Amino acid sequence: MPNPEAAPGATIERPSLYELFKAFTIVSVSGFGGALPWARRMIVEQRRWMTTEEFNEAFALSQFLPGPNLVNFSVVFGLRFGGPFGAVVTLAGLMVPPLVIVIILGVLYERFGDLEVLSRMLSGITAAAAGLLIAVVAKMAAPMFLKQWNSAPVIAILAFAGVAIMHWPLPLVFAVLAPVSIGLAWFKR
Repeated sequence: MPNPEAAPGATIERPSLYELFKAFTIVSVSGFGGALPWARRMIVEQRRWMTTEEFNEAFALSQFLPGPNLVNFSVVFGLRFGGPFGAVVTLAGLMVPPLVIVIILGVLYERFGDLEVLSRMLSGITAAAAGLLIAVVAKMAAPMFLKQWNSAPVIAILAFAGVAIMHWPLPLVFAVLAPVSIGLAWFKR
């Protein structure tokens, strides 16, 4: 399966179930508190299993489905590259390590949670996670804004302004912008 972002003449082999499990385990442990930047980096930039556009499309589908976005993405990605077993191993790789870590940290927090140094450490980790999230959003949005200026970036900017700046409820913004976006896409055809 050739990848347009890979070197000319290079082909990307379909990852094994073990590689899928290992990759999502690394993502889940590396991205504690925000795994999306790590998933994108590993899948698009390091392993080149998907192009930027393929990743964005699969992640957009994952956002549309009910449940946590990255969990949905792991299932979509696993199905694409390994069928039902691929979905199971990517989901296990994403969920099991953090589950074990959170249980251990919960026990430790119960014992040592009132220490001032711990509170400062958690504040720093929160800031780093927010920075990573902003960086990955910028990377994911760049192709949409740079490729061709059409209605998609305008809808994205309006959605951001409505939810983040105006503090309107997400369902309201979605109810208004979804029909507008569908209408613009229909007229573009």
